Amino acid sequence: METIVLQPVGMVRNGVTATEREGWEGVSSEIVLRDDLVGVLDGLEGFSHVLVIFWMHQARPADGVRARPRGRSDVPQVGLFAIRTPHRPNPKGLTAAEVVDVSEGKLTVRALDAIEGTPILDIKPYIPGLDQRDGVRVPEWEDLL
Repeated sequence: METIVLQPVGMVRNGVTATEREGWEGVSSEIVLRDDLVGVLDGLEGFSHVLVIFWMHQARPADGVRARPRGRSDVPQVGLFAIRTPHRPNPKGLTAAEVVDVSEGKLTVRALDAIEGTPILDIKPYIPGLDQRDGVRVPEWEDLL
């Protein structure tokens, strides 16, 4: 397969250093963009949420192709693509985060589950007509988490 090379568009600043944590809903993060990307945030202030794609730079590699969600023994072992573990073949994260503020070269968001220094790969506006789906289902074991 072809090798893909990505350059981060920015970096997370939030002071969070713990890689395994909960309660991201209350965390405010600044995404500080590269200096050469002046203007890329123009128009984003009209959106309440964005999709943030990031590289989980401190995630350890996956120990195989299957795991138990959150390491719990009361749920079945499943393939890595069936769970939200950061330990993946490519440790890429995706979060729908609330827009708090948009300023030149900086986007402040809430509920981005990324730690201090996380490289940001892309930011896209959350558009319900494109991003929200009806009739979504999840397996029974997901309700245990």
